[in-house]
Amino acid sequence: MKVIALVGPTAVGKTALSLDLALELSAEIINADAMQIYKGMDIGTAKLPLSQRRGVIHHQIDVLDPIDEANVSQYQKQTREIIRELLDRKVQPILVGGSGLYVNSVLEDLEFPGTSLELRAKYEELLEEKGVEHLFKMLEEIDPLAAENILPNNARKIVRALEVNELTGKRFNAKLPEPSPIFPDVRIALDMPRDLLDKRITERVHQMFADGFIDEVQKIEESLTKGKTALRALGYSQVLSYLAGEIQKEEAITLTINATKKFARRQLSWFRRDPLIHWLDATSSDLFEQSMKLIR
Repeated sequence: MKVIALVGPTAVGKTALSLDLALELSAEIINADAMQIYKGMDIGTAKLPLSQRRGVIHHQIDVLDPIDEANVSQYQKQTREIIRELLDRKVQPILVGGSGLYVNSVLEDLEFPGTSLELRAKYEELLEEKGVEHLFKMLEEIDPLAAENILPNNARKIVRALEVNELTGKRFNAKLPEPSPIFPDVRIALDMPRDLLDKRITERVHQMFADGFIDEVQKIEESLTKGKTALRALGYSQVLSYLAGEIQKEEAITLTINATKKFARRQLSWFRRDPLIHWLDATSSDLFEQSMKLIR
């Protein structure tokens, strides 16, 4: 039995297809969206309500509070355990989501160095005092190869690279290695014409706000602002800016739409680097049949 991975950009239609496949294969779904792991972040992450899951069991949803920091290493360990348990029971696992690193962490032979809160705090203080440019110059001297593969303004990744270098004495691998699957798997990615995807993203964001997205953010505002990773979810920081009186509601909506479109482009770029992925047109009338042919 192969692990099925269904990936692609936000709003492309992964959820609907995953449910159809799960029902056909008596499968269980494992979430691979880095933000759907958070409790209370439902509307903004397009999390499928329990009532709409059609009886399909979902894993790795609502496992952290917004104040908690997400950890890809922990996700990797937990998800691999879930997959092994499902395979032992002869139940088909379907990994579904658009968070590329989370997907690769499960399917590929990737190792994630440990963390040191003390070291991270040290570099974050330096970041606050001297700015990202100073830290990037430090990284260029310590680990030129990592610096080549990290954007000079990506403060979070620069801090992480410096932390890993000091913690392990090894270079930080900012690029993914060549594919080396640890489970037999089939990888399916959905795509559609840019103009249609942009239209769907715009409609989704407007629907989010109509469905009470602002109220959702208000309810978890304290946890969001105290946490580090949940706040990076699309739309949440924009709504917080609106609640703080810094921008108008329409601007928050527009900023969320634009950020989501950019994110979708990054997702596509990530997945297109994987030579093991089979790409399907999400608008195809026989999408389900095409998917089943790849799986069988």
